[in-house]
Parts: sequence; C-alpha cells; structure tokens
Amino acid sequence: MSSPSPASGPAASGSAPIAGTAGTAPLSLCAREPHVPADRLVAEMVPPPRFDSVRFDTYVPDPNQPSQSEAVRVLEGFAAGLGQAAPAGGGRRGLFGFGRSKAPKTPAGPRGVYLDGGYGVGKTHLLASLWHATDAEPSRKAFGTFVELTNLVGALGFQQTVRTLSGHRLLCIDEFELDDPGDTVLVSSLLSRLVEAGVALAATSNTLPGKLGEGRFAAADFLREIQGLSAHFRTLRIDGEDYRHRGLPEAPAPYSDEQVTRAAHATAGASLDAFPDLLDHLARVHPSRYGALTDGLAAVCLTGVRPVPDQSTALRLVVLADRLYDREVPVLASGLPFDRLFSEDMLKGGYRKKYFRAISRLTALARDAARLADTR
Repeated sequence: MSSPSPASGPAASGSAPIAGTAGTAPLSLCAREPHVPADRLVAEMVPPPRFDSVRFDTYVPDPNQPSQSEAVRVLEGFAAGLGQAAPAGGGRRGLFGFGRSKAPKTPAGPRGVYLDGGYGVGKTHLLASLWHATDAEPSRKAFGTFVELTNLVGALGFQQTVRTLSGHRLLCIDEFELDDPGDTVLVSSLLSRLVEAGVALAATSNTLPGKLGEGRFAAADFLREIQGLSAHFRTLRIDGEDYRHRGLPEAPAPYSDEQVTRAAHATAGASLDAFPDLLDHLARVHPSRYGALTDGLAAVCLTGVRPVPDQSTALRLVVLADRLYDREVPVLASGLPFDRLFSEDMLKGGYRKKYFRAISRLTALARDAARLADTR
C-alpha cells in the first residue's frame, strides 16, 4: 500500500527530507508565483529547448506517408524564398519574401503555410526547422504558440504588438487554436495587420483552417472572421501516426507515492507536488507564466494523479503539459496513468485534440522519467 502523498506535507514545504533520501529537499511548483515582464515574453518568442537544434534534415519522414516528405519540400522552398533580400525602400514582400512594388494594393493569394495533421506527426519540428532555416536575424523572426501570442497581446496591447511584430520577416504560430470568440476576432485582426505589413506566416494545428472553432462555440457568428483567417494560408496536410510512440515500448505504469517521493528527494532540481494541489495552483497563475513556472526544473514529480474535474482545469493542464514538453522536463507520477486524465466526454468534445496531444506529450515525458525511479 502506498504512503499518503507527502507533497502537501513537511517535505514539500522545505523541512527535513524523509529518511533514506539523498538529503535534498525538492522544490514545489505550488510555491512558485512567477512574474513575467512583457520584454521576456517578446525575447522568448524563439523555438523552445526541445526544438532548438532541429532542422529539416533531422526530420525523419515516414516512408508510408508521402505527405510528410512533401511538407519538407514545400517548407524548404518557403524558407529559401524568405531569404531573398527585401527591395530597396522597404517595399512589400510576397509570400516567399520576393520583392513587390510599394503600391498599397494588398498582394493576392495566401501569405503563409498552415501545417495540418494529427498530434505527433512532427508539425512543431517542421515549424521550428522553418524558423531556423529562414535567413533573418532572430529579432526579425518570431516563434510562439497560439496561447503565447494571445498572451503577448494581453501584455503589450494590440497596437504595440502590431508594431513589435510588423518588422518581422516571419511569424511562426504553433498549435493554432481558437478557443473563444474573443480570440477569433483578436487573432484575425492581428494577422490581417501583419500580412498588410509584409510579414509571412506559418502555423501548425490539428484542425483545418475552415474548421477552427467547430464544436467549441457558435462558429456561425464568427464565420466571416474564420474564413478570412484561413485565406491567409496555404494548407499542407501531414498524415501519419504519433512518432512519439512509433515503435516504442508502452509508457511506464504509474509508480507508488513512496517511489515518486524518494526520486524527488534524490534528484537535484526536481519538484514534488500533490496533483490536486497543483491543479488548484494553476488556477491562480496565468497560463502565460507556466513557462516561468518550470524554470530550472530537472524533473516534475507528482503524487496522486487523478482525472481532472472540469474543462477549465483540463485546459490549464494542457498548457502546462506543452511547456514541460517544450522544455524536456521529465514527469514522474503516482496515481492513475495519464491516458485517464480526461473524461470520455472531454475526449469526444471540441477540445479533444488538445487533450490527446497532452496525453501523448505527458506519456513521452513519463517515459523520459522512468530512469529516475528505476535507479533509486
């Protein structure tokens, strides 16, 4: 029988560690309330650590999925075009960066590429590869998730965000989502302004552009905004299975509370929290700060994993899972396996692709964490 979760007891609050550990009191996510200044949000609009070294030639297409190789070919051409020098006088650039006249007429046709496909087919790998391959100073190209982009607008204001990003050659948006009507109007307006300024766009999503918002709100009320948004992109469909689990053994089963606690104490830089306490804490921290919440962590140890109680909590957990995955932070847990986090109704609802992505990523991080428990 596993011991009661220590994450809410003395060990988690910094008092003496339990007997038999390496003598290091673990950190606690619940004790962190980070403040993130706006300039950090802008400076961090680069591929996260997991995708810092990826390139087109490190992407391994599935030979049974020709759409994957085709996506690489198209994106390599896209990046090469963006490397073309802008015309003298700062005229508008075309889709692939080629010079256009300074006439005020808006260029016809799409202004970017949209990578559509299921979770785990390598869309973020390809998007980050595009960012790396684009011949422009890091300050003239930006990479961020859809949530990070909306958070940037919240921090800077709409007009300042437009001014900040208008000088960019490329904006890459990962996990493009429209979760509520306000975000629909906000992002549609922002991207329209950036397109007018000559910024090329690239995005990933699990949903085709014309289907954004479907199953989540009354899409008919915002059909005009959604259709206008989809017109900015050329869609590239990427088929395939989740590479994170392709040919790999099943994820490790959850550990006992005692195993997780001992691993947390024995691992420098690990955090230890009770899962229900962490869910409560996430409600008090804005999702834009979840990246900062994980700063410096070598591992996240959780006791008492159980199904999330509601949709709002589930969506916050999805954002945390994304930040942990981006930063390659292993997750060691007791309780229920991660594929039981979300209810059947959630997995059939409008956010189902987000939840499946979270399960996929947390499972990969659990596999990474197995060494922490196996060696104790």
